[in-house]
Amino acid sequence: MAGNDDTRFSPATKLVISGRGPAADVVNPAVYRASTHLYPDCAALRARTAENRDGRFFYGRRGGPTQWALAEALTALEPGAAGTVLYPSGVAAIAGALLAVLRPGDVLLVTDNAYDPTRSMALGLLKRFEVEARFFDPLDPEGFADAFCDKTRAVMLESPGSLSMEVCDIPALAAIAREKGAVSLIDNTWATSLGFCAIEHGCDIAIQALTKHVGGHSDLMMGACTAGEAWYRRLRITSQELGHVVSPDDAALALRGLRSMQVRLRRSAASALVIARWLDARPEVAHVLCPMLPGSPGHDLWKRDFEEGCGLFTFVLAGRDDAARCRLIDALRLFGIGYSWGGFESLALPVDIGAVRKTMAWPPQSWREDDRYAIRLSIGLEDPDDLIADLGRAFAALDS
Repeated sequence: MAGNDDTRFSPATKLVISGRGPAADVVNPAVYRASTHLYPDCAALRARTAENRDGRFFYGRRGGPTQWALAEALTALEPGAAGTVLYPSGVAAIAGALLAVLRPGDVLLVTDNAYDPTRSMALGLLKRFEVEARFFDPLDPEGFADAFCDKTRAVMLESPGSLSMEVCDIPALAAIAREKGAVSLIDNTWATSLGFCAIEHGCDIAIQALTKHVGGHSDLMMGACTAGEAWYRRLRITSQELGHVVSPDDAALALRGLRSMQVRLRRSAASALVIARWLDARPEVAHVLCPMLPGSPGHDLWKRDFEEGCGLFTFVLAGRDDAARCRLIDALRLFGIGYSWGGFESLALPVDIGAVRKTMAWPPQSWREDDRYAIRLSIGLEDPDDLIADLGRAFAALDS
């Protein structure tokens, strides 16, 4: 099967063939449940102990064939990558990457629209390790460049931004970081490597919560970091020092989800765009924050840099309060109320964006002051007409 350096095939084909080995006699790699690996003699044990790479048994913490197959498949989707490290959750992947890069006394620049656990980690765990986090506006490249100091070691990026969905100029920001001698990390969960090839666009480490689109069925927790040779080795060693490991059963579920990921992403993205357009015409809706929607903030950059979208976006109610927002969400029948996203099912969640901003004004100055109560939708694989009908019924409850 194709390796990561095989450029003959499209991403869709790589999704099917990667991670299945050079002479696979079954479609799906077997699930190897093994903590202890045995050696024929002491010489073999010592040789394997010194050899630290996938494909070589050592001990269960370094994985086995099922985990290696998933890592290989993920690496194949990211041009320029040397390897992928797996983690027990997306947040663990973010923590593992930051701990691999940062040292006490370093400064970390964090995009102000980052995923909330990333913000909490920057202000909590990393602060306890004497790393200073400074938040920046990703839509202001000049201000971003001015934010660097001689202690700035790394930059944490995310695009589209969490909850508010702004698209920033990642290639430009990554180029500034590189010029300043800083490492650029990106949470690429929204687009995945199918939608945005982060390393090709200048980032050093691409992070994903595999819980979302890769798993695709809301039945596993996992994260991954993919990087070029130098940072992949650092990530791998740090992960082993922290004792990170994923179960082979979960790795098999993630591999299953990976095979159909592009089909699911395209279906959910197409449905999301239909629903976003419908919402954009509703008088009860002040703003639709969906990068795929023409006229939405960041659409031009999304169109320039991204190959795929997904079903996650946000809309803001016009002049309503939290009670009205809750009435709308509670009236939905086809949308579950819950965290996460990227599964086959649709979800709705009330989100308060202003509560998690430091440098970016929220609501934006061009908005009315009372346009602030937002709802995040994750569009699944249901018929979009049914979802629109469900939303229409829920809007009727908005002012009841």
